[in-house]
Amino acid sequence: MLNELCPSWVARFSFVWRWIATGFTFFCFGVSGMTFSLLLVLLMLVWPHSASSRRIVTSVVHRYFHCLVTILRVIGVMRLEVKGKIGRIERGTLVVANHPTYLDIMVLLALIPSACCVVKRAHWRNPCFWGIVRAAGYVSNAGGTSMVEECMQRLAAGYSVIVFPEGTRSPSRGALHPFGRGFAHVALAAQAERGFRELPVAPVALDCDPPVFTKERRWYHVPPRPFRFEVTVLDTVDAASPVTSELPAAVAARRLTASVEAQIFQHLFKHGSAQARN
Repeated sequence: MLNELCPSWVARFSFVWRWIATGFTFFCFGVSGMTFSLLLVLLMLVWPHSASSRRIVTSVVHRYFHCLVTILRVIGVMRLEVKGKIGRIERGTLVVANHPTYLDIMVLLALIPSACCVVKRAHWRNPCFWGIVRAAGYVSNAGGTSMVEECMQRLAAGYSVIVFPEGTRSPSRGALHPFGRGFAHVALAAQAERGFRELPVAPVALDCDPPVFTKERRWYHVPPRPFRFEVTVLDTVDAASPVTSELPAAVAARRLTASVEAQIFQHLFKHGSAQARN
């Protein structure tokens, strides 16, 4: 009888512990985010060189998120698996990823030093992130032409640029919203510029099992076991390889977008986290 009860009590204790640990981590994340926002904005005001202050902020954010990911792993909330060579994502790379959870940006910034993100315009008003996105020089996804120009500036300055072309979190595990073509316009425009003749585009497939921190699941919807967050770096794409210079820009961007989206979806489908499309 005792042997039958022990596993259930262990499972219940594990669930309660992860619920408390997740809530406490998110509380600390919010408080530290607001603190960082205030401190980083003050740094922007007193530091004379915006380029150097941006690099300092980028380094601080990278180490901060790396610390948070480490804490989540140590306390048993998540397991992180990185496949492919994350180290081959060098500076000046355009990183294109699907967006299954709220944690995607945090995990990628923890893994990739000197990275800049294209984020929702709403984050400029978010009490936890408003100072960070400004001080780090992140790019708003609402800019259109200005977004392309800002991304090119970041790439030229040696940053990797992380883009989530779905624009919002995925509808469900393994399913994808149609990819927007903004990243393709950035890749093609940068590739045409001097010094970007072989701009690397790095597709990254993200998967979370069981799903957590989705649009339907809040932080308190803790799964029955620690979730596994998988980051897979796929084969790098040359911005000029799936298209030809003779094609109109709109057609070239459409083909590049379709190529990267298919690569990410096929990986998810092959590994059982996506269903076949009609």
